[in-house]
Amino acid sequence: MAEITPAVRQRKAKEVASSEDEDNLFAGTPSEKLRPQAQTEAETTPEPKKKKKSRREVNAEKDGISVWLDVLRVLSFLVVASCGLSYVMSSGESWTWGYKNKPRIMRPEYWKLLWNGPIELTPEELLAYDGTDPEKPIYLAINHTIFDVSSNPRIYGPGGSYNVFAGHDASRGFVTGCFLADRTPDMRGVEEMFLPLDDPETDRHWSYDEMQAKRERERVDALAKVDEALRHWTDFFADSDKYMRVGRVVRPEGWLEAIPRRELCEAAKKGRQRRLLPHEEAEAKERKRLRKEEKKRKKGEAKNKGAAGRP
Repeated sequence: MAEITPAVRQRKAKEVASSEDEDNLFAGTPSEKLRPQAQTEAETTPEPKKKKKSRREVNAEKDGISVWLDVLRVLSFLVVASCGLSYVMSSGESWTWGYKNKPRIMRPEYWKLLWNGPIELTPEELLAYDGTDPEKPIYLAINHTIFDVSSNPRIYGPGGSYNVFAGHDASRGFVTGCFLADRTPDMRGVEEMFLPLDDPETDRHWSYDEMQAKRERERVDALAKVDEALRHWTDFFADSDKYMRVGRVVRPEGWLEAIPRRELCEAAKKGRQRRLLPHEEAEAKERKRLRKEEKKRKKGEAKNKGAAGRP
């Protein structure tokens, strides 16, 4: 077998390359000529080494994760605190603020009132809020102040025991107890229910001048009792978490003089009694003092009992 010389081997390599160029349609083009050179450079170029992260970069990544964990902790605390506060404020009724009688600050009407301001209604306009229209709130007024009592439709809505007050300023009725007859803000003459009846047998214990002075004091006291009773009901609605003060009733100037003066209703008349004799009056004052002390004592005992029960 003949030995293949280096010259022959070089010639054969050229023939193979020439044959490949004949089969290659792009042979001879500039891109084709540059291909072997690019392949050689790619083969000889070393792969870049991964850059090691610095301690600052590692700490920055850890800080980012820590921030999100802190946010998650805060949100979890707020959820738990909200559930606990709901349970306390609802007296154990709900963990999720789903109880019926929500505090006024949690009702949309409260924020709407703050935004829009107090309303003003005439007596005729107030009548439209008596509970017959389910799309409207239930309003009542006392001493010209309008309160929203929609949260208690069982009492003030249609068929309720105090529905007669809805849509009216029934200040007089709240004091006299004559709900239907005294649905009016006219308080003239109401003080008579607190005045004693004249009785000749009793009144002879005082001289004429003494009786005149006594009657004047009795009328002053009676007017004060009317004012106290009216203020009691106004404060009752104003201080309640169930009801909201939403505005006032507006009336034309001189409206009171334009309507006839009312007589005291029968129920209020029946509550009047004769004037007390001097010794009876002293005994009544003593009983009142004892009741006041007893009430104060019970209040103190309840307060001490509550303090003792706390850890």
